[in-house]
Amino acid sequence: IDHDYDYETYYAHLASFTVNSGDRVEKGDVIGTMGASGRTTGTHLHYEVHYSGSPVNPVNYMHQR
Repeated sequence: IDHDYDYETYYAHLASFTVNSGDRVEKGDVIGTMGASGRTTGTHLHYEVHYSGSPVNPVNYMHQR
């Protein structure tokens, strides 16, 4: 997902997507369902944050409730 300001997020191992390329998404929207693709031991999400094309620590962008 392109978040503007040189930020992008990546979601891997999804079983399905609920949005399509070019769709506008907002905070709280469901973008897909977790899956277990590849050599995994169970259902999970591989999540990445990239800034200016390079991966950065996603913990800095997560908020606890």
